[in-house]
Amino acid sequence: MGWYPRISTGQLSFYRAIPKVELHRHLEGSLRLNTLLEIAREHGLTIPETHFSSLVQMQKDDPLTFANFLGKFQTLRIFYRSPEVITRITREAIVDAAEDGVKYLELRFTPMALSRLQGFSFGEVMDWVLEAAQEAERQTHVITRLIVSVNRHEPVSVAEEVIRQAVDRKSRGIVGFDLAGNEVEFPARPFAGVFREARESGLHLTVHAGEWGGPENVREAIEVLGAERIGHGVRVMEDPRVVDLARERHVLFEVCMTSNFQTGVVPSLQRHPLPQMVEAGLNVSINTDDPGISRITLTDEYRVALEEMGMPVAALVNCVLAAALGSFQPPEDRVALATQLQPTLNKVLRNL
Repeated sequence: MGWYPRISTGQLSFYRAIPKVELHRHLEGSLRLNTLLEIAREHGLTIPETHFSSLVQMQKDDPLTFANFLGKFQTLRIFYRSPEVITRITREAIVDAAEDGVKYLELRFTPMALSRLQGFSFGEVMDWVLEAAQEAERQTHVITRLIVSVNRHEPVSVAEEVIRQAVDRKSRGIVGFDLAGNEVEFPARPFAGVFREARESGLHLTVHAGEWGGPENVREAIEVLGAERIGHGVRVMEDPRVVDLARERHVLFEVCMTSNFQTGVVPSLQRHPLPQMVEAGLNVSINTDDPGISRITLTDEYRVALEEMGMPVAALVNCVLAAALGSFQPPEDRVALATQLQPTLNKVLRNL
């Protein structure tokens, strides 16, 4: 369970039994600690094994700031040293999702982060992730699709190259394009043309916004970039006009509660605005963001929603269905996924 107090086996079984849909999970934040230690030994990396976990995972006494949280990624980037490493971490991320009861997964990855250390091309990195994801999907039966991500602080030219390479691989499972990174210091508007190109090429669009920045960033993501989904977006509740806009456009919010707490976006899990977002009629899904860094699973997040935030089980079920219907699949596949999940979700409700 990691970050949270232990709960009874019966309760844990209840949360594990819920079929899950994950739309916001970063590959670079999903690495196993044991795998990292093995990679270090294989490649002769000198790391402090006795307290290595504190460098790549959140600890109970860590400062709850986005600077501390993002600092974990700086350490993780020294491990992307070979095609074998990249395929391994991709495969393991999907296997871990399967063991947690995830039925459909959209795994996002940042080609720049995976390629920079060894000078791999974006196309090579995408091919390795795609091949590993396809292998893991066959092994686990978790329907897996991929989203390519770029950071706001990077040149627009990087995003343009990522799009070109991603569009060439749409038929193999790349379905979306994401903008992430520091939204406080770097605006999204310079990427408007890239988003237009991505949309016209058939990629779906999601944007990290309204996490460390205010609701005006959510508006910008929707109106300027054409975002179909918003990563995090919890600060949308600070402006009723943006709430209305998101509701009218049927934008889906990819909410990650523990991440929001660990990065200092919210002061406590109990004061997270997820219940208020649901009550306001917003389209909401529940996700992990970076389960390896946060030391959580999606099972943990579902427990938090009910036990820490007091959400009704029916509202949680609706979030699962909203995730299925908001997935970056063809419309008929979205409906098929929701239909497939419905009987088990109905059983969850009946067994309360």
